[in-house]
Amino acid sequence: MVESFLDFVKSISGQRNVRNLSLEELDQEASKFARVTKTNSHSFYSNVRNRSAGVSVVFGSDKVASKTLNERQQAIKDRKDQTLQEVREYLQRAPLIKVQRTVGDNPEFNPKCNLLLSVQRADNVRQAHLWSHTLRDYDPQSPGPELFEVCIPEWPENERQVMIFPEDNLTVILGIDYVGEVKMGFLRMAMYDVKQTGLLCLHAGAKIVNDRVADGSTKKYGMLFFGLSGTGKTTHACHGHELNAPGESMDILQDDIVSLGPDGRALGTECGFYMKTEGMHPETQSIIFQALQQPEALFENVMLTHDGEIDYTDLSLGGNGRAVIPRSSFGEYVGNDINMPPLDQLDGMVIAFITRRMTVLPLVSKLSPEQAAAAFMLGESVETTAGDPRRAGESVRVVGTNPFMIGSEAEEGNWFYNFVKNNEGKVQSYLLNTGGVGEILERDERGRAVVKQAVKRVPIPEMSAMIRGILRGSIEWGPDPLFGNQVPVKVEGMDIGQYDLSNFYSTGQIEEYAQRLIEERKQHLASFPGLNQQVVNALY
Repeated sequence: MVESFLDFVKSISGQRNVRNLSLEELDQEASKFARVTKTNSHSFYSNVRNRSAGVSVVFGSDKVASKTLNERQQAIKDRKDQTLQEVREYLQRAPLIKVQRTVGDNPEFNPKCNLLLSVQRADNVRQAHLWSHTLRDYDPQSPGPELFEVCIPEWPENERQVMIFPEDNLTVILGIDYVGEVKMGFLRMAMYDVKQTGLLCLHAGAKIVNDRVADGSTKKYGMLFFGLSGTGKTTHACHGHELNAPGESMDILQDDIVSLGPDGRALGTECGFYMKTEGMHPETQSIIFQALQQPEALFENVMLTHDGEIDYTDLSLGGNGRAVIPRSSFGEYVGNDINMPPLDQLDGMVIAFITRRMTVLPLVSKLSPEQAAAAFMLGESVETTAGDPRRAGESVRVVGTNPFMIGSEAEEGNWFYNFVKNNEGKVQSYLLNTGGVGEILERDERGRAVVKQAVKRVPIPEMSAMIRGILRGSIEWGPDPLFGNQVPVKVEGMDIGQYDLSNFYSTGQIEEYAQRLIEERKQHLASFPGLNQQVVNALY
């Protein structure tokens, strides 16, 4: 059934109900449904404002198919053939547009994207419009592969779903008008495909930094930033870290997805960044903020006042406001290439795993290769009172901080371990805690978390100072008795002593929090059959 449906999708371009639109035609049509900001940008709004992971199902062989399904996902699986037939019949009658773009810009792997979008509701053209500005023009000469996506936003609400067929390079999105679902539908397939070529696709930001080290020389480092949504991945991938000494510079490559090769090259995917805008501030995130002021920025689900002013602190429309920003809007902070060169063309690579915890985890930890691979497998953060009060303080873990992974998690962990171990002399790995320390939570009679002692948060400028110290090699390190790695003793530009755990807890409390986290990590790492035992036994 899937094969015949895909054949139909490939042949539909010539139907009378299908219009093939260029980027310029998309821009013109979408502008009719935009609100205009004071900076002459366009702002759009959707009904669905987050990815619909709970109704997403991966189909295919045992190697890729979703294993654990909720009730709704099981129903989607059971009706797969019937749904595809209904979609096929609908596509023959509904008004459709077809849009083509290309992922990446390199000579070896450039997936060619074919989006078939229903415009039964004419304003849904904005999905194709915003998504198109994240990728480059369609290039029929690119090596491929060809990816296909069908999106029918007006499909009945009670049948909302995402059907993913990675082995067929097909995704079907029904009842969802959120741009992020279209974007990640293509990138998820690309991530699976590139893995078949021997590369590992990462949910990570990337940049190149030239910085001055202690002896006065300049070093060129590649940087990768892993992190779940809301932890600061994009913030720090697109931050200057006050590296403003003579000879220092930065080239922002990517903020979301890169493909890492065994030689350290990291292939970029996008020419426009789809960024969260929550809490954006000109003083702490000046590079991103200035890019948002450009008329080329495109907004989705942000608070726009009656007179065209954007308020990034007003979350009335939800906490997942977004903007598509052309990479070129970062001006002097970007070059012409979206790809990171291999390690033999760099002085080294710095890998940062960003988490957000609030109790006893150090703000920065230097990791061994084994600990780095464990961090990859843990992919951790923590639920907050602003998210789900009943789960506040509980760990949130996604392998590789990558909710789009298809296939064996242990295989990806082993690949990553081999990479950092084989390149131990040139690859440094760190765990960055962008949350803080000192929080104490208690539960009320309804099981909700109540803050008894507020967390001491680490501000963006201070975390930036620590990243700057890592790059310049200026941090003084010492042993961490809790987690068995190296932590900062002295950091230029900040008082690291203010985060000493003895300022917030008794010795017994510190040991209790640390031991609880260690035991959680042990159990998690032991749950992946086939994972290298050196990684399973790594504690930090």
